Amino acid sequence: MSDYANDVLVSADWVDEHLDEFQSDDPDYRLLEVNNPTVTADSEYTAYEEGHAPGAVFLDWEEDFTDRTTRDILSKDSFEETMGAAGVSEDSTVVFYGGGRVPNWFALFAYWQFKYYGHEDVRVLNGGKDYWVANDYPLTDEEPDFPSQDYTARGPFESIRAYRQDVEQAVEGGLPMVDVRSPEEFTGEVIAPEGLQETAQRGGHIPGASNVPTATVLNDDGTFKSADELSELYADAGITEDQSVVTYCRVGERSSIAWFALVELLGFDDVQNYDGSWTEWGNIIRSPIEKGEGD
Repeated sequence: MSDYANDVLVSADWVDEHLDEFQSDDPDYRLLEVNNPTVTADSEYTAYEEGHAPGAVFLDWEEDFTDRTTRDILSKDSFEETMGAAGVSEDSTVVFYGGGRVPNWFALFAYWQFKYYGHEDVRVLNGGKDYWVANDYPLTDEEPDFPSQDYTARGPFESIRAYRQDVEQAVEGGLPMVDVRSPEEFTGEVIAPEGLQETAQRGGHIPGASNVPTATVLNDDGTFKSADELSELYADAGITEDQSVVTYCRVGERSSIAWFALVELLGFDDVQNYDGSWTEWGNIIRSPIEKGEGD
């Protein structure tokens, strides 16, 4: 994996070799499984309580990484409290993984939030839980109970986050945007994937956005494509590293995967994740939208 810009992907073998450290009360290593609330009957997914990597701590996307009252990510104080309670310190080597419709879907949203609050050593299990289970790596139903830690966050680092006004400026300036939703969502044929609650009043996409669906950055086994393949994929969509780029989806989780691919794997310097995404933009009165396949 040396062709990636940063050493942030770890293999299932690497995690397997470090299971003793992940199960230790010492907070040097922590393995975090983030749930995927969009699991369907057709998804090949093992729920945390039915089996997880030994030492993995369970975190819920809605309860542990969002503020449902303000419809925002966690405040700095809440982030520090939540991570400390999970046995994570600011010096921990943290490895995320998750499963569901898209491997590591919500795990990478958690990764992005960790980077927003300045955690330095954060990594991702390449292929996520799907790969771990499919290749018969060890599972347990024992839930760890680690000592709590005093977590102190360094951030927030706003340079990796886009707000509505940033997107308005991107539209006016003709800056590139990556819409990672399905083609049906992008064209406006559907507003949200079936069964999901967060939605908008209108279907379509932000003017000027290019559609690079989430799954296209992954191989069939859920691992990330090579750097050369990713570069070609984004270049074909008009996304190059000499530009400022905004990624978005429906609520900011799938677009975290694109942010990760562009920043961590390809080394782009200026990429912001718009976590308000289509549920905000599609509900704003008079905000410009486009329908159809775009340019």
